[in-house]
Amino acid sequence: MHRFGVVPLGALILLMALSACAPAAAPGAQKPSVTVGSTNFGEQIILAELYAQALEANEYPVERRFNLGSREIVAPALESGEIDLYPEYLATYLTFLTGDSTKASSDAARTHEALQEALRAKNATVLDYASAANVNGFVVTKATADRHRLSKVSDLARVGNQLVLGGPPECPQRPFCLQGLEKSYGLKFKDFTPLDVGGPMTVAALEGNQIDVAVLFTTDAVIPAKGFVLLEDDEKLQLADNVAPVVRNDLLNEAPDDFETAVNGVTAKLTTQQLTELNRQVGIDRKSEREVAAAWLSSQGLVR
Repeated sequence: MHRFGVVPLGALILLMALSACAPAAAPGAQKPSVTVGSTNFGEQIILAELYAQALEANEYPVERRFNLGSREIVAPALESGEIDLYPEYLATYLTFLTGDSTKASSDAARTHEALQEALRAKNATVLDYASAANVNGFVVTKATADRHRLSKVSDLARVGNQLVLGGPPECPQRPFCLQGLEKSYGLKFKDFTPLDVGGPMTVAALEGNQIDVAVLFTTDAVIPAKGFVLLEDDEKLQLADNVAPVVRNDLLNEAPDDFETAVNGVTAKLTTQQLTELNRQVGIDRKSEREVAAAWLSSQGLVR
């Protein structure tokens, strides 16, 4: 009556024992695929590669969609689900989403909280933020720093009327450039020279003594490479543009807890000095982003 006959009791017990001893499914087998994106400049690709490799080390399948374009392209790609995660900067992203420059501040925790609120309507979450931040920096040569005893932006108040500031053409109209220097620090410069946005013209003008103070980005690898001095923003003029990854809620809800652990683990280790060094290795030493990211993650004990 039974097609396969009756299984003897002893054989059944043996089968049950073997089943109990069989290896479980690989932990990574159930993990969702993650599409990691980035905007279109070198630092973003390095950051995206760090997160991608950390997730791969935790057995997440990862698709890379780097160098997609500006924030105007990448932010909608996250909202539509074309990508699942990409690195952002707190204050700039908050201002982009809300169109309100007053919502961000120099307080990273408050800016992070406000960004989290703004992302609710986008079905996305900003995870932990790093101490690493990329903002406008005011830079002098070592000779200028030594001559005038400069280490902080406020030190410029003593000698600003003797010095020429150089930076982006829009600097005089920007609250975090010349306007902010005048309002927060009471600075008055001898003159302002319009140049490029943290690029080679500004660097050449500073090296050639055509300007005395340059506006560069704080993670620009040229600052340590050229021996320039980045002055401390002691009055906290710049907003909290700390690095923070943004992720779709759909993925967060699907992924196990180790997803956030892996991503936040990278963020927790990342400092401005380290990010500048990673930029140097890629931008000056011409190493690949993948190579540089792998070495850093290993040095921090984040991957084996």
